[in-house]
Amino acid sequence: MSAQTGQVRLRRVFHIPGYDPFPPRRYRELYRTEGAAQAKISGYEIGIKAETSDASFRWTVGARIAGQPVMSQIDILVWSDIVRDSMAHAIPATYLQLVQTAWTYISTGTLRRLMWMRKGPVIAALYPVVMLLTQLALAIGVGSWLGGLVETGGQGALAWLGLTEGGVFTGLAWGLWALGWLVTVVVAVAILRWFKARDNKLFAYYLMHDYAYSAQLRGQTPPALAARMREFQTLIAAALKEDVDEVLVVGHSSGAHLAVSILAEMLRAGQVPENGPALAFLSLGQVVPMVSFLPRARELRRDLADLSASDAITWVDVSAPGDGCCFALCDPVAVSGVAPENKRWPLVISAAFTQSLTPARWKALRWRFFRLHFQYLCAFDQPKDYDYFQITAGPLTLAARYAGRKPSGSRIDIPVSKYTSQVP
Repeated sequence: MSAQTGQVRLRRVFHIPGYDPFPPRRYRELYRTEGAAQAKISGYEIGIKAETSDASFRWTVGARIAGQPVMSQIDILVWSDIVRDSMAHAIPATYLQLVQTAWTYISTGTLRRLMWMRKGPVIAALYPVVMLLTQLALAIGVGSWLGGLVETGGQGALAWLGLTEGGVFTGLAWGLWALGWLVTVVVAVAILRWFKARDNKLFAYYLMHDYAYSAQLRGQTPPALAARMREFQTLIAAALKEDVDEVLVVGHSSGAHLAVSILAEMLRAGQVPENGPALAFLSLGQVVPMVSFLPRARELRRDLADLSASDAITWVDVSAPGDGCCFALCDPVAVSGVAPENKRWPLVISAAFTQSLTPARWKALRWRFFRLHFQYLCAFDQPKDYDYFQITAGPLTLAARYAGRKPSGSRIDIPVSKYTSQVP
């Protein structure tokens, strides 16, 4: 079996995206273009073919790497519809979310503890707050200025007409005051709508909805997402009964903590056969502490502890200090304060963007923060030991690929979270 040999000819891959409203076709096209680029750089062959599935978005990958042919079926486990529903808020509701989310992270002490580890993702979390408040201040400021001009101009006109007192003057003055306020409100609303319409470049609303979604229940999984995760669990469990060599679960960004909970529940439910395919978990650019540090994330903390001690799975966590949107090299189990004595996982390693990208490529991407957060799924022009396409379509299991690999020396593996309680 592949668990002993480490060789793969047939593989199932389940990719759980992060908080992303875009349709899953985006991931197939990214895999197609970046896989071809990596194959050209690294000297192997890879190609994809679209497939159909009622339960997921799927494609098949055929590759020949190191002279060995491999077939991999990749399923995107879709929750973009849930993301889009959570983003369908009017402007006032988004500002209410801002207040509620900021209060949750500040009042619980979570924000302060997150800053002890990595400032990059905390700055990313504060960015939408600052940006939205700046937009509001600008909208109110410009609206008030124009409203004041209308009122002042109207009063000047009344004076020019000789209307400076009496009932008519009073009535017109009140009318000018009301018109000034109306102009203020209309202009402010128009400016706020203008900003929201351009959020595909500013990302303020998107990020605000992202953090608000995780914080709305203080770390508990929202019911709609919990139901979808049960569906994912069923699909992955079924794959473990197939005649394949490896079942690989990939969790990117906030998809990492969803994968943790799904896999931990599968282990507890006895859905991982002893003599089945090798089971592996690859977490990429994880933001687990944004949720696990919250007071009601008891189930997630239990899942982290259980998964970290399992000998039925291989868990490799890949991140990079150059990615300012993740908790780079932070062991999600250890920093959450739930590492058991028999902890085995994850193996925390760095994708080392500054070394695996040429200086010119790094310079071009360095300030494109959201693009860098997806670099784990893309080609590297001078790859080291992390190659997403060899992991998902190559001839070795994740366990064999990283056998003997030492964790990154600069990883953070000390308890940081204030809240460590778990569901019994």
